[in-house]
Amino acid sequence: MAKLASIIWIVLGITIAGALGVVVLSIPSLSANAAQLLPLAALAGFVCAIPASILVARRILAETAGR
Repeated sequence: MAKLASIIWIVLGITIAGALGVVVLSIPSLSANAAQLLPLAALAGFVCAIPASILVARRILAETAGR
């Protein structure tokens, strides 16, 4: 499960980090501090993707267990 979860984590981490980056850049009060906030948004995206990737990997393995 660790291999599958790590592959999913990479994809989800990039997706969530990108979404948070768009949020930072699209809000004018946040975009003024974009140099400090974008790395934090990327880090937060990858950290938030860890439990999500584990849940997705478990669901995939549960659905394909009998095959």
